[in-house]
Amino acid sequence: MNLIANWSYPTAIRFGAGRISEIVDACNAAGIKKPLLVTDKGLADMVITQSTLDLLAAGGLGRAMFADVDPNPTELNVEAGLQVYRDGGHDGVVAFGGGSGLDLGKCLAFMAGQTRPLWDFEDIDDWWTRADADAIAPIVAVPTTAGTGSEVGRASVITNSVTHQKKIIFHPKFLPSIVICDPELTVGMPSFITAGTGMDAFAHCLEAFCSPHYHPMSQGMALEGMRLVKENLPKAFADGTDIEARAHMMAAAAMGATAFQKGLGAIHAMSHPLGAVHNTHHGTTNAVVMLEVLKFNRPAVEGKLVQAANYLGIDGGFDGFFDFAASLINDLGIPKNLTELGVKNPDIEALTQEALKDPSTGGNPIEMTYDNTKALFEACI
Repeated sequence: MNLIANWSYPTAIRFGAGRISEIVDACNAAGIKKPLLVTDKGLADMVITQSTLDLLAAGGLGRAMFADVDPNPTELNVEAGLQVYRDGGHDGVVAFGGGSGLDLGKCLAFMAGQTRPLWDFEDIDDWWTRADADAIAPIVAVPTTAGTGSEVGRASVITNSVTHQKKIIFHPKFLPSIVICDPELTVGMPSFITAGTGMDAFAHCLEAFCSPHYHPMSQGMALEGMRLVKENLPKAFADGTDIEARAHMMAAAAMGATAFQKGLGAIHAMSHPLGAVHNTHHGTTNAVVMLEVLKFNRPAVEGKLVQAANYLGIDGGFDGFFDFAASLINDLGIPKNLTELGVKNPDIEALTQEALKDPSTGGNPIEMTYDNTKALFEACI
């Protein structure tokens, strides 16, 4: 029998409105006595961030923050954060924010006690075994968006500032000790961020569902995640204070990132180099290329998406599913193509080569080649 796979769903998640109040207890449970809160520049001065720092200080855990994190974090951000972490004598990280803050925070905790350079731990073969697992600091993750699902992930995406390549840094202990999913923290998200991050969650679920690898638990999670996005992203976009819709979207984000243990595909293989070179928003980029990838993969996924359409209450099989996705993208105000997204004078050949190097290509239902991947990029311009 060829049904052989490795599955892992061990994340401890404290889910619900107001549960950020448990941040001190979560740090204590993770064994963190002097945390460094890591977030991005845009969140640093916001009320949700400052109030979380207040909670940590009141709980006797100090008040320390590192926020020099770019939208697509680089190894330069990692080096700067490690300096702050080590100089401050910290013993753990509170990774706080969207994908950039979460990824950078997890990476700092991972690298804090390592002696080898960051790129030695890229997600290639068994490179993760090079790390000293005992030197990885504990992590408490607090997402403030509903998209990347990095709070339940075992990797960080870090952009090489020299080569402009996005690299996946992996280790099983990247997984946070405890996650606090408090939908109240997402209420202040601007509508365009709600749209982009929500479509990131949908892309994770969609690509995981369509991946040819064997993982029935992820398959079910991806399907239900798509339903949650379908029913709640338009509500959260229309009314950012709809706490129930926000909560369902946080669940969908975590489900999508857990589900993509089964694999991703061409959407992410294209989005990663686009974000690295043109600094585009990841989730929004996923949405911009999604329809062309659906057309491309149709021969291999039509049957699966007929099943998905039935579950989601969409008439018309594959065509109905495609029309739903197109309508959702349009209603959220997503740019219609990469040009509208701000991708100017792209080097299609270079983007194609980088996409083919991306680990996500292995999960695409149809084999990606130079010719068909280049055609995909050209179709999105």
